[in-house]
Amino acid sequence: MTSAVDRYAVFGNPVAHSKSPQIHRLFAEQTKQSITYTAELAAIGQFAQTVGTFFKNNGKGLNVTVPFKENAWSLATQRSTRAQRAGAVNTLKLQEDGNVFGDTTDGVGLVRDLMQNHGIQIKDKAILIIGAGGAVRGVLEALLEQQPTSLLISNRTKQKAVQLAKDFADLGNIDGCGLDEINQSSFDIVINGTSASLHGKLPALPGSIFKKDACSYDMMYAAQATPFMQWSRENGAQQVFDGLGMLVEQAAESFYIWRGVRPQTRPVIEHIRNLLSRS
Repeated sequence: MTSAVDRYAVFGNPVAHSKSPQIHRLFAEQTKQSITYTAELAAIGQFAQTVGTFFKNNGKGLNVTVPFKENAWSLATQRSTRAQRAGAVNTLKLQEDGNVFGDTTDGVGLVRDLMQNHGIQIKDKAILIIGAGGAVRGVLEALLEQQPTSLLISNRTKQKAVQLAKDFADLGNIDGCGLDEINQSSFDIVINGTSASLHGKLPALPGSIFKKDACSYDMMYAAQATPFMQWSRENGAQQVFDGLGMLVEQAAESFYIWRGVRPQTRPVIEHIRNLLSRS
């Protein structure tokens, strides 16, 4: 009698748009891992029960997307240090002893995409990151580990940015300000960590924020250049990227946590990019 295939999934609400099933199917084929991976809609208020049922039915691990990352943090009985600090979890793994391990792989995904896929050095660079929500909180530790000269969080609500900077102040030179306080400062790397691009909008930013040879990065992605990417090109950013590579890289880190095998990401990024271009 053959044993059941290990099950993995992404839980979210909504979740039908997720590219995670395609990404992990490609990872599994590449690494010859026998798994299934699906996108599962979890009802609001039913996350813990839905996860419990999944794990009882040969579920081995989960990716978690909005709006459940904080729920996943609470559900985890063990957490990585980076997840503990971030206060949110995007990866759950059922351990053999029944404990549920929680981790956050977004920061690793962002840094690997910048450094390995795009050749962007972070050390000794001045970074501006726009937004102070969960997406930004999840990447700050990984960015500060690369020892930038400075990291400024700018947010429409100044106090959220200031508090977030305080939460990570022990890791490096980090500060927070309002969007209207950037003034004439300029940066080597500018990262949009807001969801404004999903709604066709732009954060209110001065056009002088890019240093010579600056890099602009939108954590969102789409088939076409996002409004933030278009604005960045028009205002002097020399290298402009979206977050598709971050998505695939954070998925690869989750896959490694679950299976102990690290897949190659570049062919998967290219495949998903081609799918987007045809959509």
